[in-house]
Amino acid sequence: MSERETSKPGTYERETSKPGTYERETSKPGTYERETSHPGTGDPGTGDRGTGDSGTGDPERHESAAERADRHWAELLQELRVTQTGVQILFAFLLTVVFQPRFTELGATDRTIYVVTVVLGAATTGVLVGPVSFHRLVFGRRLKPEAVIWASRLTIVGLVLLFCTMASTMLLILRMVLPDSTALWLVVMMAIWFALCWIAIPLWALRHTLIK
Repeated sequence: MSERETSKPGTYERETSKPGTYERETSKPGTYERETSHPGTGDPGTGDRGTGDSGTGDPERHESAAERADRHWAELLQELRVTQTGVQILFAFLLTVVFQPRFTELGATDRTIYVVTVVLGAATTGVLVGPVSFHRLVFGRRLKPEAVIWASRLTIVGLVLLFCTMASTMLLILRMVLPDSTALWLVVMMAIWFALCWIAIPLWALRHTLIK
């Protein structure tokens, strides 16, 4: 155990070092500070950062919980940018279909499919913009971890709705150029392909990682 005291006019400092513990006390007029460090929580003299009061961080990245939330939010924004671009283009296309001359030739079934597709596209756009609105409304209130959780949930819902929108759009278009049965089979095959790329492969990779 080692102990060092420093006294100056108006200032008193005391440093105590024990095996596995470092403690520093600073006293000034009207101010008292105390720092204590244990293994794994950071040492003021080594430059390591602990988790503090913000929760559990990632020891492998040497980041606090707040820093981890910031990183997750930045990664989520990148994912949303990619998704929102495709959704906006698809939704814009759907809105222009009704103004095409051949739209009046559509039967009752095709018009129903179109209405369902437009509603799904609007719902997809709304839910994928939701994380932006959520972040803006809680901005500055120290709710970044909660914002990441809810934004992630909204993104998953948005991907499910996008899956349905894509399938419905393909059914609407293919019915215009192919027999109904052929169009339906092609839509089913593409839906399986989307499910494989968007769901099955990530889940397989996750399961493979957990087994290791």
